[in-house]
Amino acid sequence: MSGTYLRVGLMLVLSIALGIGLVLFLGQNRVSDGLAYETYFQETVQGLDVGSPVKYRGVQLGQVSTIGLVTASYAQAANNVREEMNRLVVVRFVVDPKKFGRTPNTQEAISAGLRTRLAAQGITGLAYLELDYVDPVKFPAAPVPWTPQQPVIPSMPSTISQIQDTAQALAAKLQDVDITGLATAFEGLMNDARTQVTSGDLHIVLAEAAALIKTLRTGADAADIAGLATELRETVAALRNLAGGQQSRDLLVATTKAAERLGDAATRLPALINTLELAVRRVNNSTADAQSELLPALRDARAAAASLRDTSETLRRYPASVLGAPPPRERP
Repeated sequence: MSGTYLRVGLMLVLSIALGIGLVLFLGQNRVSDGLAYETYFQETVQGLDVGSPVKYRGVQLGQVSTIGLVTASYAQAANNVREEMNRLVVVRFVVDPKKFGRTPNTQEAISAGLRTRLAAQGITGLAYLELDYVDPVKFPAAPVPWTPQQPVIPSMPSTISQIQDTAQALAAKLQDVDITGLATAFEGLMNDARTQVTSGDLHIVLAEAAALIKTLRTGADAADIAGLATELRETVAALRNLAGGQQSRDLLVATTKAAERLGDAATRLPALINTLELAVRRVNNSTADAQSELLPALRDARAAAASLRDTSETLRRYPASVLGAPPPRERP
């Protein structure tokens, strides 16, 4: 019996020691002195508790000190709970300045985009407060109608909240879509397509295409494409052999020599053309001189020929004029 009491007593002492150790372990990272801030959330802070870490890009800087409703912290917010601003959750936290060195100016950091948001710690359901810089235009700092007890760092929606908002907006848009009308239109489209395939214009086009393919296949079989390809390969081989033969090489050599001779003749051709031009000019000059000398003689010969023709005509008509007899008088 005494052994049982001894074991129970040892278990109690061990449990108390473990409890004290757990408390010391959990409280060793608590920030007692530091810079106090507060922020406000429009979404639920489920999973965030007092003592939850405050991190900046994964580095723990402090911890959450207080979580409550705005209406409990600021009396003027309880006057009109219909306004969304008065239904916020206030979260106060303390940051250890030793963790980030020089103390930044809060307003400058907020203008640069410093914001707070909720982040989840894996799949445990626990949350922590995350500090980060974002686009200040996309997530502007909303003013509050009361005087905050601590410097305020504005918040932004968490990633899960943004996903939920996007899903809700998508669901709202889908509610406005006429699903029944779309289903009816799609069914009509499928019926039209089925009709076209079975008996419509598309069926005729497909049948004609099949007939054309069959005709092309028959023509290809009749043309003996394989045989033509074999003959073409043999022709190419013969041409290759001919191009590489001795006669082809001799022909190329003769062609090269003829080209060289033509080149030499082409180089002598301008001088020959100049010589011919000089000869033509000399012939033209000689012809001009001969024409100037022959023209008077030709005119005299033409005149003599005209006189002779007149004399011959006179003798033909009046043969007696040779003897000096006058020509007979013409009758009136």
